[in-house]
This record gives sequence, structure tokens and C-alpha cells, in this order.
Amino acid sequence: MRQAMVSSAPVRSQSSESPRAQQMRGCLKTLALRVLHGGPWAMLPRKPYPSDLTDEEYALIEPLLPACKSGKPQGGRPEKHPRREILNGIRYVVRSGCAWRLMPHDLPPWGSTYFYFRKWKQDDTWNQIHTLLREQVRMTEKRDPEPSAAIIDSQSVKTTEVGGERGYDSGKKVKGRKRHLLVDVLGLVLAVLVHPANIQDRDGARALLERIQDAFPRLELIWADGAYAGVLLQWVAQLRKCNPLRMELIKRKKGVKGFQLLPHRWKVERTFAWLGRHRRMSKDYEKLPQTGEALIHVIMIGLMLRRRAAAAAVGSGHPACGPLASPVPGG
Repeated sequence: MRQAMVSSAPVRSQSSESPRAQQMRGCLKTLALRVLHGGPWAMLPRKPYPSDLTDEEYALIEPLLPACKSGKPQGGRPEKHPRREILNGIRYVVRSGCAWRLMPHDLPPWGSTYFYFRKWKQDDTWNQIHTLLREQVRMTEKRDPEPSAAIIDSQSVKTTEVGGERGYDSGKKVKGRKRHLLVDVLGLVLAVLVHPANIQDRDGARALLERIQDAFPRLELIWADGAYAGVLLQWVAQLRKCNPLRMELIKRKKGVKGFQLLPHRWKVERTFAWLGRHRRMSKDYEKLPQTGEALIHVIMIGLMLRRRAAAAAVGSGHPACGPLASPVPGG
């Protein structure tokens, strides 16, 4: 009799709950899952995105990241989100081209992700990691860590309504900014400068080469196109008192129509193509030119991590294939 009474009692289905009650139920379920996986702020298991770091890639970059402040004598609040997920969030934005506020909810919050990206941009962490990885990749390719030759070129891209410095490139008919790159013969970036598009290539090259005046002591030769002709050649020759530089122009042959493969210049164009695979680079969406420079470093770091992980997988036995043990100071 009691069983009949219990079975006849009305059962309240989940669909009959109010939206507020369903939301609370979902929040409690999510909180319980987070506690089971290590704490209320732990990241839940998720399906990987194509832009995520692999285990091998993260093992290479983890020793290079700045130390957590919570472990220092002055103390600090413990980090809520794993560093690996923070990097995955940054790579997702760069690869997909979405706005920071449009990041998926299964990645760390956009505010935390952007905080680390901006912090590591301001303290030069991205540049330092990029420099260490570039030297290691060159060693993997049986080359000296410091290059002896480089190629310089620029790329004009449009900007958006975000604002910031911009100009009009009358040659390319583009209103925006220029990305000036100096790369080695492998296509790896040695120096980067983002400036308004109305600045001539010769003037932009001066500002770029001044950044490396005291760097790359082995660098002797820089290849460039005809846009860098003029007084810039004499200026480059006088830039250094020791280990002087020499700029050599590579021009198209007269009378040849259509596509023409020019020696060495295609290598910097290939680097621009690598950047173009990332939708964040389709335009300059950033307000500050320094942010665009940091994004280029992030892209090249991902490319070099993939190369080093592949070299380690084949077991070449080269010292550069082992884990890096030179963490970036500060942070």
C-alpha cells in the first residue's frame, strides 16, 4: 500500500524547474567537478584546439617562463589558472583572430589571459624567450647561434577603428602600418619594428637597425630590395665602428616580365607568409605598435617550438634537442 502511494506521488521533472533553478543546478555541478579535479578554480578537461601546445612543446617552453611570484619570499597570490592553459588561450586568439573578449569559455577568462600577455610584453619576456629559441633552432640546423647574414623587408597592412599610430602608404595604396622584419637565412626573425605606413622603407630600416646596433656581432651582410637604395647604404656601413655591416641590394633583372625568383629575398617573404597563416595578422587590430611586435614574437615562438619538438622526436642526439634550462629572469 505504501509502495503504491509513493509511486503515485507526482515527480517534478527537471524541465519544470524555473530557469533560475536550472542555472543554479548547472553552477553547483560545475563547482563539484572543479573540486574533484583539484580545486574550485581548476580547469575542467576539454577537447583540445588545433592551436593548443603539445606535451613536448610545453616541456620546452615551461622552463623559460617567469617564476610564479607566490613561491618568492615577498609572497603573492597563487595562480588560479595553469600556465599551459594561459598560453593556449593566447595562441587561440592569435591563430583564430578573435577578440580577447570572444575567447571560448572552456579556456581561462579573457581578462587573465590578456593580463599575462600584456605583462610578458611589458617586461620583454616574449622577446627573451624568442631569442633563446631562435639560437637553439639554429644550433639544431648545424649553424652558429648568431647569424652572419640577414634579409630585410617590410609589409604594409591595414588598421581598424581601434586607433593608434597609422599612415598612408602611397606605393601600396594602404592606410595603416608597416611591419619591418629582419630575418636570417632560415627565415627566423632577428628584429621586428611596427611603425606607421607613411614612413619610407629607408627611414624604417634605420630605426630597425638601430635596435640591433650592439647585437649580433657576427652579422656582416644584409640583403635588401631596391627600396632601400640611396644614402642608407652609407649609413649602414658607418653604423658600427667594429664589425661593420654591409647592405647589398638585390634587384629584378631588366626586361623580365612576370614572376621572378630573386636570391635570398624570398626567405623574408616566406616569413611574412608564416605570419599570414594566423588570422590576427590579416590586419593590424592593435592600438599600440608594440602589441603587434609582441604578437609576431608569439607566432614565431610557436613555430620554433614545433621545430624543436619535431627534432627531439626523431632523436637526432643534438644538444639543442634537449630541454632548455635557461629561464627568463624577472617576471
